[in-house]
Amino acid sequence: MKPVRWGIVGTGRMACVLAREITAMQPDAAVLEAVASRQMPTARAFSQQYGAARCFDDFRALAKDPGIDALYIATPHTAHRECMLEAAAAGKAVLCEKPFTINAVEAQSVIQAAQRGGAFLMEAMWSRFLPAIAEVRSLVASGAIGQVQMMVGGGAFIPDRGADHYLLNRALGGGVLLDAGVYLLSLTSMLLGPPTRIQATGRIGPTGVDEQDAILLEHAGGATALLYVSLHARRSPDLEILGDAGRLRIGAPVFKPTRLTLWDKDGAESVRDFPIQGSGYGYQLLEVHEALRAGRRESPIMPLRETLSIMHTMDTIRRQIGLTYPGE
Repeated sequence: MKPVRWGIVGTGRMACVLAREITAMQPDAAVLEAVASRQMPTARAFSQQYGAARCFDDFRALAKDPGIDALYIATPHTAHRECMLEAAAAGKAVLCEKPFTINAVEAQSVIQAAQRGGAFLMEAMWSRFLPAIAEVRSLVASGAIGQVQMMVGGGAFIPDRGADHYLLNRALGGGVLLDAGVYLLSLTSMLLGPPTRIQATGRIGPTGVDEQDAILLEHAGGATALLYVSLHARRSPDLEILGDAGRLRIGAPVFKPTRLTLWDKDGAESVRDFPIQGSGYGYQLLEVHEALRAGRRESPIMPLRETLSIMHTMDTIRRQIGLTYPGE
């Protein structure tokens, strides 16, 4: 079995995490071949640290490298679209960090390009592939809590508020919705499908990005979701799924849960733990590998139509709270 040959675009925190996951895999499963950064010294240092054979100071050159099968995009949000379009033109498989793009228009253009070229494409919504979230899907599908009626949850944290913090940089697609709220929206989409009605309010900070959001979603069949994210308070992010025959809590942190608590219709409680191997980001790599070897162009767990739907939901939320990004 030939290994999947990976290239990484970007050298920040997430690029380092994925590089460690790739290099920890068996050599017949995956190998880190190359990295691209805007500066050659940075790319060279990254390649030396993680054992990549080649380094580039232009992601276009990396995308065209014939020795690469798949690209992991770990650039700022605003650069995702350009990188993915270049990869699609080169016929490369792509795993792109969340949020997939800045808006649905960008997302649609990337999806169409990948589909025209027959290349695999997936949003790196890593939480979906964790053992606990796989069990959530199974429990809900089996009717363990009956019909889902409501989802309630969120989280709050106060970041380093330096002017150069990416979360507060509008030019880089900053703000709490795209960075943290996307996890909550992805979970509601996973269980309830696209919303039929969206109501949101938010606080735009002095840097021009959203620093606090409250979101109400209505879904087909009458289910609702109450979600919040904030950069002005502190609360561990968790989520409860309320059904007409029980409820299920995804323990904090909701984006990397290891514990589920289930209450049946009589209130009896059961707790289960789901240990995570490594950082947890390796599970999505395995999904990509399996898809490529099976000849699939997308993942059934994180399908492109759902990525696009979630982008439309975030576009609507941003319109309601008055958040736009440069060039929109």
